[in-house]
Amino acid sequence: MTYRKAEIRPLSPGDEPLLFGLARMDRGADERTLAVLEHETVFVAELEKAPAGYVALEEAGGAVRVDQLFVSPEHEAEGVGKQLLEFAEGYAIAEGATTLQVVVAAGDRRATAFYRGRGFVPVGEDLLELVLPHR
Repeated sequence: MTYRKAEIRPLSPGDEPLLFGLARMDRGADERTLAVLEHETVFVAELEKAPAGYVALEEAGGAVRVDQLFVSPEHEAEGVGKQLLEFAEGYAIAEGATTLQVVVAAGDRRATAFYRGRGFVPVGEDLLELVLPHR
């Protein structure tokens, strides 16, 4: 694994088509992906001034939920996903959330292992949660 430090910034209007295209090539993004990019709080990870991934967050009754976390296939194993998740955790703490949650598709062992390795625990059939420190 070659770690690369990403710059993480808020979504800009011009990012939506590019991020949608990256997600579509990798996992068949659809209208829901576009709606997430248009309506949720989204942060973009950049490497060398080009988007390498994004995290989409939504408020969920005292929690912040990771709705989508996507890393471009060409930047997997470079620490981008971990950096986006750490950023989401900091954002959730700053927003006063008590937990950071993520929904993982049943049977997605890779995603489950990723989140469990970062302290998330199962709290439902497809829901993992990280209890956040109080500010």
